[in-house]
Amino acid sequence: MDRLDRRQLLSYAAFAPIAAGAATSVAASSETASTADNSLARATKRYSMKKSINLWAFPYPSKMNLRQCLELAKRAGFDGIELNYDLDSDLSPKATSKDFVKIRKMAEEIGIAISGLCSFLFWPYPLTSNDPAERARGMELAELMTQAASDLGTENLLVVPGAVHMPWRADHDPTPNDVCDQRAKAAIAKLLPKAEKLGVYMNIENIFFNGYLMTPMEMVQFVDHFSSDHLRVHFDTGNIMMFQFPEHWIPILGKRIKNVHLKEFTKKGTDFSLETFRPLLDGTTNWPAVIDAFDAIGYSGYLTFEYFHPYAHYPEALIYQTSDSLDRLLGRSSR
Repeated sequence: MDRLDRRQLLSYAAFAPIAAGAATSVAASSETASTADNSLARATKRYSMKKSINLWAFPYPSKMNLRQCLELAKRAGFDGIELNYDLDSDLSPKATSKDFVKIRKMAEEIGIAISGLCSFLFWPYPLTSNDPAERARGMELAELMTQAASDLGTENLLVVPGAVHMPWRADHDPTPNDVCDQRAKAAIAKLLPKAEKLGVYMNIENIFFNGYLMTPMEMVQFVDHFSSDHLRVHFDTGNIMMFQFPEHWIPILGKRIKNVHLKEFTKKGTDFSLETFRPLLDGTTNWPAVIDAFDAIGYSGYLTFEYFHPYAHYPEALIYQTSDSLDRLLGRSSR
């Protein structure tokens, strides 16, 4: 029973006394509402997965600095926070290893783990681009990210290995599927030795919108091609929701999943933009099935909420709301 159905039920119950007698109907509606609350508000068990949130959910750096974001995440009850590497911030090529170590120590002082490192830079500089200059810059940035992840004390680096097409880039020349696959495998083969040396896991993210690795079987074949424990999967629940279902992918990927993005998605629209991603629980994802699927494969790592629209007013509300939603998914909430 979703929220709208419950509202209809309570609305009906409010008018029922006219026909059936006030006392009996009010009692019945109260009992029905209580039963609905109990069935909706409780997970089937307490799960061992850890709560994390991506820095994109915070108004950083426009309204909050990095320390303030980490402190807010800690106060809201998160176990970890995922940081983002870009071209002009505390986490960029402008920063040195010493700078990243300072960030790691700051997180340790606050008492929150850095659950992983990811980046949008794989889109302007795809590892499979038809432009050799873009490919070269992408490789350079991927190596810098690997070192940054090590300096930050996180073993998780999200990697987008390639793209056939990018709908959001009108200037991108589509890469043929076979060429994309060849270039992606060649790029990862060059990047892996450094990651293995530093103890960093290069976790391949499923995107779907990029036209590459569009089924769980293709992802399995790609990851297994390298026979390296340090090449795994960063599974994103929302990126496949347009036409597929995360609870179907998880059993197939199994132990290859090293890190997770929990992105809420709504199938109620027909938009192919970031607007289809919603605050956690405000979408069409079957979260009980998804969490049970993670539990069935023995996953106990981070579940990181990824969202791209910090609230313009009272931005801390999104952080606390997400923490509460995760508590409910993981069986931590008693309310």
